Amino acid sequence: MFALTGAATLFCTPVAGRLVDRRGPGPVNLVCMLGVLLAAAVLAPGAGGGPMGLAALVLGALLLDVAMQAGMVANQVRFLALRPDARGSLNTAYMTCAYLGGSAGSRLGVRAYGLAGWQGVCGLLALLATLALARHLRVPSRRDPCADGPRAVGPGTVARR
Repeated sequence: MFALTGAATLFCTPVAGRLVDRRGPGPVNLVCMLGVLLAAAVLAPGAGGGPMGLAALVLGALLLDVAMQAGMVANQVRFLALRPDARGSLNTAYMTCAYLGGSAGSRLGVRAYGLAGWQGVCGLLALLATLALARHLRVPSRRDPCADGPRAVGPGTVARR
């Protein structure tokens, strides 16, 4: 079931790309952060076990994975528009930071589980999503390179500038 959850995300990622092309990365990221918050709430009953707990874990994992992957798409469009001539270097830096953040999140998740069990992990997820959402809503971003409309950044791709 969890493998199918990951496979379902493959179908959602192109939809996220089209939404970013139409609406821009900011609104898509907002929806993604709200999706992560919702995923934390859906995942919480997963500790109860049984069919309902399993359903909560599968649905929550699907929601979390789709939200995170769609957020990655939105962020990649945003940073690749900064310097189209340096896409390889920018993508390397972004993915390095993404993996470092994932490693830090895994470490924090293990600590949260050790201290408060599954509810602690879900609480940590909700806390981190809330912090990201607060930053997204309150901190005015510098000029968004995607704000001037679409432009081609590579074969078959369109970024917003």
